[in-house]
Amino acid sequence: MNTTATHPAPEQLNSEAITNAAAWIHPLRSEIAKHLVGQEVLVDRLIIALLVKGHILLEGVPGLAKTLALKTLASLVDADFHRLQFTPDMLPADIVGTQIFDPKTSEFKVKHGPVFANFILADEINRAPAKVQSALLEAMQEQQVTIGDHSFKLPRPFLVMATQNPLEQEGTYPLPEAQVDRFMLKVVVDYPSLEEELRVVDLAATTSEIAEPRPVVSLEQISVAREVVNSLYLDDKVKRYLVTLVHATRNPDSFGLNLGPYLRVGASPRASISLALAGKAHAFLEGRGYVTPHDIKSVAMDVLRHRVTVSYEAEAEGLTSEHLVTRILDQLPVP
Repeated sequence: MNTTATHPAPEQLNSEAITNAAAWIHPLRSEIAKHLVGQEVLVDRLIIALLVKGHILLEGVPGLAKTLALKTLASLVDADFHRLQFTPDMLPADIVGTQIFDPKTSEFKVKHGPVFANFILADEINRAPAKVQSALLEAMQEQQVTIGDHSFKLPRPFLVMATQNPLEQEGTYPLPEAQVDRFMLKVVVDYPSLEEELRVVDLAATTSEIAEPRPVVSLEQISVAREVVNSLYLDDKVKRYLVTLVHATRNPDSFGLNLGPYLRVGASPRASISLALAGKAHAFLEGRGYVTPHDIKSVAMDVLRHRVTVSYEAEAEGLTSEHLVTRILDQLPVP
């Protein structure tokens, strides 16, 4: 079947637009590299979340520069940035704001919380109880918050970048499933290699002041890039492939995968939307005007790992959601 007549050379149609729209990507990466050693995949995932209006969750033990990565990205974009340090004694009003009584006017006035910013760094989000974690739900999904009887729109763009410690760490609470699903990507940050850690020592083992990063990209440039990403070509075969990946997490037996006993809850339809958007952003970063199965597979683990819940049988055999997603990616045919 000849699809050229219907979709003439999408890579040629968009190559110039992609080049122009992505001009800020290299300076952004270069500036991040001055403050963050290695972690190229993490940086790419942060940019992907920025390009497709997604929220991102980073998990790893303390000391792996998760906070530094998010704070550096926010500093390099000319936008409002607030950091929230989650603690066990935190209240929802500490995030969204509250009403304060003014004795002079005998009226209640609304005081906006720190969530009113373009970039929100929710640091160690799972150190706070569930009711505080859930305070971000409406903001992340609806991009608005309710204080008293009134709803308030949040600034655009609005991006939540959260870090969490592994659940085995003392003093942590598991995130509610509804909130976890709001994060487009979950990236697990691992220890640096020996060579990378040597570079970390050279960079950070100093008592001198380290220069603060300065903005290198504007919100207007990000907006233009988002429009280009949105226009990238997603073939029906690739679309069917990504939806099949998601369905395989729910009904693996239907696809000849012997994983049924190990899966308790599969990914929601939001995972299919996230896969399509993240796949487009990945293609954009590689300079292509169309999405390939390679793009989908490259981001699939980060899109699916937190949306798949394993059964008790899987836990007894030491299998995690990453193991099951890997099997699905390896065994499902690629178009």
